[in-house]
Amino acid sequence: MLDLLIPTISQGLLWSILALGVYLTFRVLDIADLTVEGSFPLGAAVAAAMLVNGSSPFTAILCAGIAGMLAGVITGFLHTKLKIPALLAGILTMIALYSVNLRIMGKANLSLLRIDTIFSLFNSYGFDTQTVVLLVGIISTLFYMVLMYWFFGTEIGSAIRATGFNVQMIRANGVNTDFTIILGLLLSNGLVAVSGALVAQSNGFADVGMGVGTIVIGLASVIIGEVLFGTRSFRNCLISVVLGSIIYRIVIALVLQLGMPPNDLKLFTAILVALALSMPLFKNKWNEQKRRGIKYAKN
Repeated sequence: MLDLLIPTISQGLLWSILALGVYLTFRVLDIADLTVEGSFPLGAAVAAAMLVNGSSPFTAILCAGIAGMLAGVITGFLHTKLKIPALLAGILTMIALYSVNLRIMGKANLSLLRIDTIFSLFNSYGFDTQTVVLLVGIISTLFYMVLMYWFFGTEIGSAIRATGFNVQMIRANGVNTDFTIILGLLLSNGLVAVSGALVAQSNGFADVGMGVGTIVIGLASVIIGEVLFGTRSFRNCLISVVLGSIIYRIVIALVLQLGMPPNDLKLFTAILVALALSMPLFKNKWNEQKRRGIKYAKN
């Protein structure tokens, strides 16, 4: 059981960085951004191409993050300056990135076997592979959580949060909401691309199709975390998202162990997200029934 749990938690931590990016657009900005499905493999493609050409793993991850940020800026520009709806702007960028990713890698997938990655660097210190992935996952996730918590406590970070909460109000206060939306999308897709770079190095390959369904995985992590651990504060939200990502991976590992075909995973995830999103409705109905029951009992 432990042999299954440790790799599952490790993968949950690597994917939690993507979940933090999805949380940023979905909850903070209140935008459904499908750029994620293109920026995740973009991060993987950039990192893999650079590693194959002899770059340092840290440089590769940094460049992957910058590439993701540029993708976010493009979506933000389409949405704010060209007035294309956010959902459609994300779809357009996602489609364009498919060709971009193929150009970067030169083919549909790129193997990282016998290539030095961030994980093989730690292996050289005598750690086994499972421990290395877990350590990198913990360090990376904590780093981005602390960075997000600090940034969104600053004036510009608070302006981004206020933009998602009430764009008319924040605009009336003289804030350039186009800038805050673009900056939010930049940060979100930067996180997603970094997650793609780490996952590609962990898996040992980058593939042009590895972004399919990532938005649903990110949403599942966010919703599961919120339902189980609550949203009392911004710090609590960040922790909930990370824990939600880990729990999602554990659930996936368990259903695979129970015999679910891997081809059905996307269907299972979609159903899981739908159920999680409908939980507040069921909870409200349950509370209403309880109140009615108490009222009738008193009468």
